[in-house]
Amino acid sequence: MYDLDETIRQRHAVRMFLPDRPVPRALVDEALELAIRAPSNSNIQPWRVVFASGAARDRLVAALLKGAHEGPPKVPPLPEAFAHFRSDTGKVVYGAMGIKREDTEGRRIAVLRNWEFFRAPLAGVVCMDRELGLADAVGVGMFLQTLLLGLTARGLGTCPQVSIAGYPEILREQLNIGEEFTILCGLAVGYTDPDFPGNRARVGREPLAHNVRFVDE
Repeated sequence: MYDLDETIRQRHAVRMFLPDRPVPRALVDEALELAIRAPSNSNIQPWRVVFASGAARDRLVAALLKGAHEGPPKVPPLPEAFAHFRSDTGKVVYGAMGIKREDTEGRRIAVLRNWEFFRAPLAGVVCMDRELGLADAVGVGMFLQTLLLGLTARGLGTCPQVSIAGYPEILREQLNIGEEFTILCGLAVGYTDPDFPGNRARVGREPLAHNVRFVDE
């Protein structure tokens, strides 16, 4: 049995993994068996995940790095009212890594780690049927969060990656993902590198009152 509160507090985005420490398939299967119990609209279970490891993972990373050198990812910008969250997070993460704002080369190297899945030995891509809508995306989100917690409880690190979805054509070609699926995000899974300073970064949260209201009358 695992302590749910502690698992939730421990989960965070890992930005460097131990590349030579394999992820036991049994632990991933256990976490997936929990994740598929997540609720979904009419129980349609809209989540689809493709995992790549070994040679398949290496080919995918090589193709993504090539794509990153050829052009920027197709990641839509955040609306102006929310854009500061991305920059604020960047300050925390880059600060933990000791990369200053004017360090262009250091930032370039750090960004490229996205396409390596931060060297995680297990790379995932999360998808949803293109015909489904926002309510079903909520179902995928609940599945993904449950999966993250299941993996965290078993000693594994994770990092959901919106950036990976910025090269959909590469993902489709490398992992045989059909056009009938919308690619939502990537997922890096592995054992956390304890010596990487960026893994000590913790991003804060808004106070409850900022996003939650109770209506009594």
